[in-house]
Amino acid sequence: MIPVANLVGFAGQEYARKMPKVSGILIETAFGSVVEIVLFIILIAQHKSEHGSSEHGNLIPVIQAAILGSILTNLLLCLGLCFFVGGLRQASQKFHASISEVGSGLLLVAGFGLLIPSAYYSALKGSAVAKATKHHEFTEKILQHNTLRISQVTSILLIIAFVIFIFYNARSNHSIFDEVLEADEHADLDRHDDLAKPKFTLTECMVALVVSLTIVTLLAFFLVVRIEDVVEAGVPDQFLGLILLPLVEKAAEHLTAIDEAWDGQINFALFHCIGPSIQTALFNAPLVVIVGWIMGKDMDLNFEIFMIVLLVLSILVVGNFLRDGESNYLEGALLVIVYIIVAVASWYYPNPDVATSNGVESLSVPGMKL
Repeated sequence: MIPVANLVGFAGQEYARKMPKVSGILIETAFGSVVEIVLFIILIAQHKSEHGSSEHGNLIPVIQAAILGSILTNLLLCLGLCFFVGGLRQASQKFHASISEVGSGLLLVAGFGLLIPSAYYSALKGSAVAKATKHHEFTEKILQHNTLRISQVTSILLIIAFVIFIFYNARSNHSIFDEVLEADEHADLDRHDDLAKPKFTLTECMVALVVSLTIVTLLAFFLVVRIEDVVEAGVPDQFLGLILLPLVEKAAEHLTAIDEAWDGQINFALFHCIGPSIQTALFNAPLVVIVGWIMGKDMDLNFEIFMIVLLVLSILVVGNFLRDGESNYLEGALLVIVYIIVAVASWYYPNPDVATSNGVESLSVPGMKL
């Protein structure tokens, strides 16, 4: 999937060159997220619902972990490597406040939206069990139904927020972003080499996109089919979704952003790190919930509290690093280290599926039984 995703990214980048600056970046980000959207939709389509049948079982935990993993990989690993690589070539790199402030503000809103269903479920879970045993009023089933409805309404509102964000970039703040990105293009340390390289024509871009997206869809289907084997081999659900899947689907986009940071185009790199994170949180994740709603699959935004805490803390850390308007290799190294800590914690985090044996709940933990 990595080379094909790279072709999608490259063709999208070539297509974006023929568009105005901001429109081009938005189109390129959209093409880069197609791989993720296709993967999420195939996962939800293969998920076994309560009312239907599927040979692939419960894939909701994997989808939820992949959603958060995509955001964390962009914010911690990709942005960290951009800061680190750019800092090795230049002592510090300054980026425009409009990009960082809008990005960090939207991420906080997205984190808040993704947190609400999880917080609602966790806060009422104990009382639902207690009331179910006493008065048979507020049962676990009602709680899950309410959480699903909250997730669906939240998804619609997050998509509306994403549309407003696109309009803001394309219209209201277009001139500022155009000016910033044009200055970045002239600051490119490899500008002459890039201009000398042969470019795709519009027709070649379209053909490359159609071919690569078709292959990506097939590969995503084969990947989903093998997920159960990977989990049975000892790889935890959370690690698979949070770390492995985002690394595969985002590899090409990350390499593009790191190359831009190395060339001194830190504003472009920020767009490629923060933009996809915003799209995943405000559009891709809500889209999967709505597609699941249409398919009759109970896909919600009730994430593991551990995972949602990681997301909110990561957004706060990144926002703090973006506040001063410049980056260096120390900040980059710290973000990468935080990502590695998250990866280690997710490896040892038990699978969400709880099996009951002889009345005792058991959690699936890699390498041991509880």
